[in-house]
Amino acid sequence: MNGRLRVPGDKSISHRSIMFAALAEGETTISGFLEGADALATLAAFRRMGVEISGPEAGRVRVRGVGLRGLGAPDGALDMGNSGTSMRLLAGLLAGQSFETTLVGDASLTRRPMRRVSEPLSLMGARIHASAEGTAPLRIEPCGGLRGIDYGMPVASAQVKSSLLLAGLFAEGETCVSEPAPTRDHTERMLTAFGYSVRRHANRVCVTGGGRLSACQLNIPADISSAAFFLVGASIAPGSDLLLEGVGINPTRVGVINILRAMGADIELIDRRLAGGEPVADLRVRHAQLRGIEIPHDQVPLAIDEFPALFIAAACAEGETLLTGAEELRVKESDRIQVMADGLAQLGIEAEPLADGIRIRGGQIGAAGPGGPIDSHGDHRIAMSFAIAALRSQRPIEIRDCANVNTSFPGFAMLAAEAGLGIEERGA
Repeated sequence: MNGRLRVPGDKSISHRSIMFAALAEGETTISGFLEGADALATLAAFRRMGVEISGPEAGRVRVRGVGLRGLGAPDGALDMGNSGTSMRLLAGLLAGQSFETTLVGDASLTRRPMRRVSEPLSLMGARIHASAEGTAPLRIEPCGGLRGIDYGMPVASAQVKSSLLLAGLFAEGETCVSEPAPTRDHTERMLTAFGYSVRRHANRVCVTGGGRLSACQLNIPADISSAAFFLVGASIAPGSDLLLEGVGINPTRVGVINILRAMGADIELIDRRLAGGEPVADLRVRHAQLRGIEIPHDQVPLAIDEFPALFIAAACAEGETLLTGAEELRVKESDRIQVMADGLAQLGIEAEPLADGIRIRGGQIGAAGPGGPIDSHGDHRIAMSFAIAALRSQRPIEIRDCANVNTSFPGFAMLAAEAGLGIEERGA
């Protein structure tokens, strides 16, 4: 893989940019917005709640905020599509509204656990009704007022933390969340960018309800989760020298870089700078011989979305790679531990799924195994990871059920082809 390219804007930040701009007073201009299905689901939800939004057009969006109390009741259920971030964060944001809302999603999202947000929100006084299994649809009723709580998260989750902080904007008193390990802090950074007071100390973050957000200009960096496929691709493909422009390097998101470097990857961070309050750099990555490692536990929450791509790196590395402490991967868009293990086995790579991780022994992709198409189970990151695996495969790799790639990375196939991957898209 060679040349220079820019991957789309950060998905996590794109979601939050619409949410906070809608709740702000005044007009916010956003550039670099990700025009993928997930972020567009968030945008559409706020339009249906009466927020005037222009765009997106080439990544630019203008949002005329309505203030904390200005949202209106939608004329039906809000469809979050495949986006767990949209559903979990909106559950917190909508818990303090004076109108009833129902959040629905596609078949994959409807299987994902929602008690992790509904239960702590109920401690704040929220009235949220889920299915008997604790999944969507979520019906959120007016509660007459939320109250701040001091909540210790049992499992590190930026979505849970963010949902509670969003509810805290509408709550009486102070809402504090303590996390057992660092998670992405885009919510805290963006609240600060919109002029809302956030208090942070060690692993604890607090907000007090009743404040106001002021409109601003936001520049969204390129998504490190999308860049991860190219970081792995250039690392495993001989002769590669690739520059990825303007990638977000938030310290709570750089696990993929740290893990790849520990495996021997040649990754250089160039021109470090700030964009919209987020640290950014250009990433130069060149081919290197990778080696298997035991992935440090402190890096797991910093790379939770990038592990499918990292499993491909492990499959191309010398020796064994061991991941533990990552049970969260089993409740993503798919069971990413099992689905990746199954796909690697089809390609002749020894992969042993564990309850909370996986053991992978590096080898030659496609040299053995039963072959046949890879089933991505509708998971965008699974599909893109196995596409990148083709850079080192002895035979072509066919991947099925790839429509959801557009949830996070519209134009992936075209950009990958520009970088040197032989890739062909076919219809259903």
